[in-house]
Amino acid sequence: MALMAVAGVAGWVDAVVGGGGLLLIPTLLLAFPSLSPAVALGTNKLTAITGTAVAAVTYARRARLQTSVALPAALLAAPAAGLGALSASHVPKTWFQPVVMALLLAVAVFVALRPAFGAAQDGKAVSRRRRLLVIALAGCGIGFYDGVFGPGTGTFLILAFTGLLSLEFLQSSAMAKVVNVGTNLGALCVFALQGHVLWILGACMAICNIAGAFLGARTALSRGSGFVRVVLLVAVTGMVAKLAIDQFG
Repeated sequence: MALMAVAGVAGWVDAVVGGGGLLLIPTLLLAFPSLSPAVALGTNKLTAITGTAVAAVTYARRARLQTSVALPAALLAAPAAGLGALSASHVPKTWFQPVVMALLLAVAVFVALRPAFGAAQDGKAVSRRRRLLVIALAGCGIGFYDGVFGPGTGTFLILAFTGLLSLEFLQSSAMAKVVNVGTNLGALCVFALQGHVLWILGACMAICNIAGAFLGARTALSRGSGFVRVVLLVAVTGMVAKLAIDQFG
């Protein structure tokens, strides 16, 4: 039951700002101490892709998605995340954790000191070159990162869309869910081919993850960008603390 509850909370967090994996993966490893990290990651991807897909559809019905950016980025993200998953066993996590902690701290400070950031669109026109840059960054760069390591993927996507496309946090979060479907699919395919997915457990947790994701998307849509901003700051703080414990604990 604890796993189901955490899967629901993880779905809610993922739907709003991302980062649900930092809740679910440690819980899986605690519940099954003999479970390999690869199987925990693969099972998490199976659970997460269902909730992320539901959140993406929920957002798409009410939020203004820039599909010309989100869909190409998602298509690029699937193979990029698959490549990242293939590379995961060859890249020491200790290379990523200090850098990611520093980036997330910088994000938290920047968002906290810029109350207007992500609160409203500023009306600036975005060039085609800028859109292509965002597609490449979100699809290839962040997609690969999600496959090889992962913590903060949704947050980085939200910041990329908000900062480079001058979008509101709510719209950026909606677009991040579309790209996250691609990253989860690409990584899941690789983990599945490697036999690193517990299908029955992942499917059971997916039911609660879907419920949490649906509720999270509806909550974000009803509360607006200001709410997403607060949750983002809380989630980033939690992610930094978790990574710091893993690195130095």
